[in-house]
Amino acid sequence: MTERVLGIIPALNAERSIGAVVRDCKAVVRDVLVVDDGSADRTAEVAREAGAQVVSHPANRGKGAALKTGFAYALEHGFDAVVTLDADGQHLASEIPKFFAAREETGADLIIGGRAHLFGQMLPRRRFANRFSARCIAFASHTDVTDSQSGFRLYSAQLLRAIRLRSDGFDMESEVIVQAGQRKFKILSIPIDLGFVDGQSTSHYKPLMDTIRIAWTVIRARYFWR
Repeated sequence: MTERVLGIIPALNAERSIGAVVRDCKAVVRDVLVVDDGSADRTAEVAREAGAQVVSHPANRGKGAALKTGFAYALEHGFDAVVTLDADGQHLASEIPKFFAAREETGADLIIGGRAHLFGQMLPRRRFANRFSARCIAFASHTDVTDSQSGFRLYSAQLLRAIRLRSDGFDMESEVIVQAGQRKFKILSIPIDLGFVDGQSTSHYKPLMDTIRIAWTVIRARYFWR
């Protein structure tokens, strides 16, 4: 892939896993940024030792805020695209070339690493939350997205420059889809393999409350925010 790509890893209290995630990511993407979202442990230090650039929030602001910090860094430093992945090791850096191939083949501005083929392995409440959110967001964005909550994604710089993101939590990743769909950017889902499927023990996602928050954000993004 000829474009300059930045790997962005939002991280909160991930000192046990972040080093391996950074090293694996740097084997595929030369430039990696960890956004330490107010961690109380050695996340930032371990990430630097593994070779990542690190930007730290002094207090926890939410995954969406961490991603927006990463997006701003990417645009400021002239990257053409970013790949985002979680800090817990669920997302396999070895899958990143699939995003590059899809980008080169289709020119899509938002590529989502879909897990719909793995939903059956999730706990029922998380499976319901993912399916419910995906259907709502597919309707609101006029797309056929089947997994709206996957954080394993590629975003083009063109898309990031065109949208104004208002959410700071997990709902920001849903807001992106709606805004991209409304602005007619090409959105693509590709199936990915995972290091582990459910991620219940490592995720900061709260299925009930965050699903409600996502639904409210989608409504506002679809009908009120421009």
